[in-house]
Amino acid sequence: MQYMFTNLKNFPGNCSHGSFNSKLYSPCLKLPHIIFILLWLTGMASCNNEKPQVPLQAEIKQSIPADSIAPVIQKIAVRDSSKINLDQLPLANPGVTPQAFVSFAKTLIGIPYKYASTDPAQGFDCSGFITYVFNHFGINPPRSSVDFTNVGHEVPIALANEGDLILFTGTDDAVRVVGHMGIITENSDTLKFIHSTSGRTYGVTISAFTDHYKKRFVKVIRVF
Repeated sequence: MQYMFTNLKNFPGNCSHGSFNSKLYSPCLKLPHIIFILLWLTGMASCNNEKPQVPLQAEIKQSIPADSIAPVIQKIAVRDSSKINLDQLPLANPGVTPQAFVSFAKTLIGIPYKYASTDPAQGFDCSGFITYVFNHFGINPPRSSVDFTNVGHEVPIALANEGDLILFTGTDDAVRVVGHMGIITENSDTLKFIHSTSGRTYGVTISAFTDHYKKRFVKVIRVF
C-alpha cells in the first residue's frame, strides 16, 4: 500500500502540492488514481483467496511421511530379541530341562507378593514370577496369566509332570477365565505346584492341589 501511494505522483494529473489541502483534495484524486486503487484492492482480494486454508493438524499430518512412522512403531512392538519367544519353543528343548526350570523357581521361595511386578527386589505377582523364571533361561513368555490359555500343549492332569504349567481361574471360580498360574513341582501321591500367591502366604510358595484349587482348575500345559 505504501508503494502505491508513493507512486501516485507518477500518474497523469497528479497534484504537485507540497502539503495536503482539503480544498484541493477533490481535484487531486483524479479518475486514474481511483481506477488504480480499485484494481489494486481487487488484486489483493484474489491473491488471498488463491490458497485454501488448511487446518493446522492436516498440515502437520502432511508434513510427516508415513514411511518414517512405521519403523518407530515396529521398534516399539518388537520384544527383547535376545530371548526366545515361548511360542517358538520346541516341546523338547535341550537347552532347558523341566528339572532345571523347577530348581531355579524354588530358589525364589519366600519373595513377597507384589501386584504387576517382575522384580524380585520388590516382589512378584503370579505371572510376574513365571515371567522371571522364564527370563532366567532366555525365554520370553506372555506377561499375563490369561495369555497362557492357548500356549503349549494341554495334557491331562493325571499325566502332569514336573515343569508343566498349571492354570487356574481368578479368585471367582464362576468366571472360567485364566487368572492365576503356577509351575508343577511334583505329581506323585499329591500334585504340588510353586506360585506367587496373594493369599495367606502372600508370596512365592509351594501349594498342594487342594479342593480350593480344584474348583479353580482350568488345565495343565506342557512347554518343555
